[in-house]
Amino acid sequence: MNASANRPLAGIFWMVATGLCFVAVTALVKTLGGRVPAAESAFLRYVMGLVFLIPMWRSLRETRVTARLGLIVGLRGAVHSVGVILWFFAMTRIPLAEVTAMNYLTPVYVTILAVVFLGERLALRRIAAVVLALIGAMMILRPGFRELDPGHLAMMGTALLFSGSYLAAKILSGEISAAAIVAWLSITVTIGLAPFAFAVWVTPSLADLAVLFGVACFATAGHYTMTLAFAAAPVTVTQPVTFLQLVWSVAVGAAFFGEPADPWVIAGGAVIMGSVLFITLREAHLKRQVTRGLPDR
Repeated sequence: MNASANRPLAGIFWMVATGLCFVAVTALVKTLGGRVPAAESAFLRYVMGLVFLIPMWRSLRETRVTARLGLIVGLRGAVHSVGVILWFFAMTRIPLAEVTAMNYLTPVYVTILAVVFLGERLALRRIAAVVLALIGAMMILRPGFRELDPGHLAMMGTALLFSGSYLAAKILSGEISAAAIVAWLSITVTIGLAPFAFAVWVTPSLADLAVLFGVACFATAGHYTMTLAFAAAPVTVTQPVTFLQLVWSVAVGAAFFGEPADPWVIAGGAVIMGSVLFITLREAHLKRQVTRGLPDR
């Protein structure tokens, strides 16, 4: 194993920091309370975040843009733009814990889309993990037992759209640098969000702009610390730590937004996270088999 990827304590530390940053993002957006429309909030967050792309300018200039690369980057930007709008909308509608728990569905959807678009094989155990994750989602939503908010549907759409974005990133990762992938996403999403934002534009207050700048800072920091976590330790070490986001979301929701802890949401999130962990461990096992030249069993 590469020594740079064999520092589990460092990996866990950076993933803990990642979780705190992303929970802060969700909490800050929730404080807006819908005063700024979702599309405009998302647009302003990305506009402010463009300042963090300055160090990546060289990577962008060195990228050789082909028609195929432009198509993938453009499609990813479009899909991610809609996903971000739905995500910002959901954060103002449903409890923090439910946003966090349902966001765990993204890796599961990535597994499904990889089969459809990349021709990857879906073994029986992976099918079982996907079904288990969907059961976890139903535990959170409980259709028929409570009234579903549009925010729940928005989060289902968010997870699906983000999975498409991450699948595109997986394709791009073999062609351009990580810095270029992040930079192109930020640029295309900013452009993609612009017409939606201007269609519902309201003049934000200075306080709201400060909140959105905080969102941009925490989101950028979260993606950076996540990169450090992946560089320090295997995903099988860092992935279980992401479940702490649900714990922190429950605590923040109860302390600052008067959201009582819902045992069904916690249980459903745990089920989904268990499914994600199984898929992660399975992928790591298959990768080791391929490296050693062993058949998949």
